[in-house]
Amino acid sequence: MGTWVIVAVVIAVIVLVGIALWAINHSRRQRLLEERRVEAAEHREKAELQALRAARREQVANDELQRAERERSAAQAHVERADELDPDLEEQRR
Repeated sequence: MGTWVIVAVVIAVIVLVGIALWAINHSRRQRLLEERRVEAAEHREKAELQALRAARREQVANDELQRAERERSAAQAHVERADELDPDLEEQRR
């Protein structure tokens, strides 16, 4: 066997090892990217659900605020009517 055959075999082995290492790294990188995509999708789904819950709670809070404002207005109307009817209050104003 000539020297050139040995050199060609060594070069071929080096090239094959390099291709194998590249393929392993490439598949590992692809797997990691896919795992990150899945994790990102899970985070987006959780964020969407949390945003929906927050919107519902906000609506409930707004409804409760409106109810409290109506009750406060009704209470103020009662205070005003009581002030109109109270004879003692009329004397204090004079």
